[in-house]
Amino acid sequence: MGNKPELSISQVINMSFGFLGIQMGFALQNGNASRILQSFGADVEHLSLFWLAAPITGMIVQPIIGHYSDRTWTALGRRRPYILVGALLTTLTLFLMPNAAMFTLLLPPLWIGAGLLMFMDASINVTMEPFRALIGDNLPSSQRSLGFSIQTFLIGVGAVVGSLMPYVFTKYFGFSGTTAAGPIPENVIYSFYAGGLVLLCTVLWSVLKTKEYSPKELQSFTENIDQVQENSTAFGLRTILRDIKAMPQVMKKLGWVQFFSWFALFMMWVYSTPAIAESVFYLKEGDRTDLYMEAANWVGVLFGIYNGVSAIYALFIPKIARRYGRSRTHAFGLMVGGLSLISLFLIKDANMLILPMIGIGIAWGSILAMPYAILSDHLPASKMGVYMGLFNFFITLPQIVCGFFGGMIIKYFFQSQSIYGLLLAGVFMFLAAFFVPKSKQ
Repeated sequence: MGNKPELSISQVINMSFGFLGIQMGFALQNGNASRILQSFGADVEHLSLFWLAAPITGMIVQPIIGHYSDRTWTALGRRRPYILVGALLTTLTLFLMPNAAMFTLLLPPLWIGAGLLMFMDASINVTMEPFRALIGDNLPSSQRSLGFSIQTFLIGVGAVVGSLMPYVFTKYFGFSGTTAAGPIPENVIYSFYAGGLVLLCTVLWSVLKTKEYSPKELQSFTENIDQVQENSTAFGLRTILRDIKAMPQVMKKLGWVQFFSWFALFMMWVYSTPAIAESVFYLKEGDRTDLYMEAANWVGVLFGIYNGVSAIYALFIPKIARRYGRSRTHAFGLMVGGLSLISLFLIKDANMLILPMIGIGIAWGSILAMPYAILSDHLPASKMGVYMGLFNFFITLPQIVCGFFGGMIIKYFFQSQSIYGLLLAGVFMFLAAFFVPKSKQ
């Protein structure tokens, strides 16, 4: 049995290039879904319930896609068929979501918006999960920190572009940023169109430029590939339940880290726009809609900044992890993120909000790379896809918990003041740092 050969930097980039477009779509959703839903009548304390579409679909879709991609062998490869289908569906949804009002003859607009949000999340998850497994399939252990860091870099770049699109389309291309012409501003509509096209092109690049190992080649690297072929007809749900029972200990420990960090992120994504509108732009009930849209556009810029920082920080993660270890590197990133989220509660100047976004960017870069790098060395090769999908449980579960209870926390404990949700997010990020398991790497 030999070791997998190391790949060139260009090969690793090609393998993950589709993440650039995926994250553009994800950033457009994160930065604009709340305003779209509120435009269709959603109350602020109910926003987290609509955002449950993302974690619920991820919890269902990712393990299934991981399980069956472990057992898929086609002329196009093992993971790439799922990546391609997911990209086509996500592109379609990006075109439809800002035009949800077109379907109001069939259903209430709020139902249409929530339904498209769920379909978009399902499509993104179909596309995203195989990219994670591809790193484990194609790279030796010595390159996995590099592989996940490059994914994080591309995610950051895509998120910067996606987050800034509505602002840029208004500032430099003259598209309206207000709702005078309809429920959704022009800058948001055309941002979704552009994001869909870029997503499709970047994913096609990865699909066409990436080589996957054949079953015979994988046999030379691992003893377990024959299990994939022997079990290919096994009933999926029963096999997945068996895999959950046999989950590695490191994966269970990382589950607590993921729970607290992703609860914090979900609070930030859902409540940043209303929190900053109220706390920094001093938006009061009954104020003009244009002021809210101005705040929402600035939140898009801030999200672009933290994603940009995460992309830059990702370039340094492999070197930092080699020197201090993966666990210490991740704990440091989470603590910086916690401090930054808490500082959002104290800052009242819009421009000063840029400073905590730097710290949040460091935390986000670490969250996207380090848990997967720590985990991948502890997974059996024949189960890489399904365990990467099951690991998504620890991302989706905290978002579901936050979705059900976040709105009640904001309404009953914080008297509907969204800014306190960001303070709570900071506390949870510190808790995530406390639970990071020790690692030899």
